[in-house]
Amino acid sequence: MEQHGVRGGAGRRRFGRAGLLAAVTAGCAVAALAAGPSWAVRHPVPRPDLGTVAPGAPEASTLPAVVAKTSRSHLEVVRIDPDPAPPGGATTIHAFVANLGPDTTASPLTITVTLPNGVTPEGPYYPEDCAVISRGRQVRCVFGPGLPDGRTVTALVPVRLSDKLPLGVLEGGSVEVRSADDPGGRGHREEFDIKVVETTGD
Repeated sequence: MEQHGVRGGAGRRRFGRAGLLAAVTAGCAVAALAAGPSWAVRHPVPRPDLGTVAPGAPEASTLPAVVAKTSRSHLEVVRIDPDPAPPGGATTIHAFVANLGPDTTASPLTITVTLPNGVTPEGPYYPEDCAVISRGRQVRCVFGPGLPDGRTVTALVPVRLSDKLPLGVLEGGSVEVRSADDPGGRGHREEFDIKVVETTGD
């Protein structure tokens, strides 16, 4: 399956949000979403069950602790405002995350979409197992390890606008990414706006 990424050594480090956004505009990310990236293992391999000890094996208390593997990966959210929609209409949040490297991710990454007031999630989502939490205010999506340096992933969250919303710019939405690979880096959160517009006839 084709993957999309940021090309070119040191230039890739300076690619930044503007370049990633340009790639999305060109349709690169949309193509990657059609069937899902081949590296995305949404459920990480479970850890060994240390509670069951075979005959003759050492007691569980003497077994070494299982330490989660991490990598040097810098994850960054790129702001993408969803398409405008009328009151009562629908649009889709594109939660776009890039791995700026230098390593392939070794841990799962969690994308959390927080919705503005007056907006409710309305599946199906991508990935399909995204969870609606916080009484419908957030949608949480988990991707497995294996996102290469310079590659991107996008969670898709369709939403419905309240029919009581006034026309204008609706603020208060955000996309956030978290991973053990990049616990304290920059660019983990970006806000987005939704333009509430008049219904247009065909």
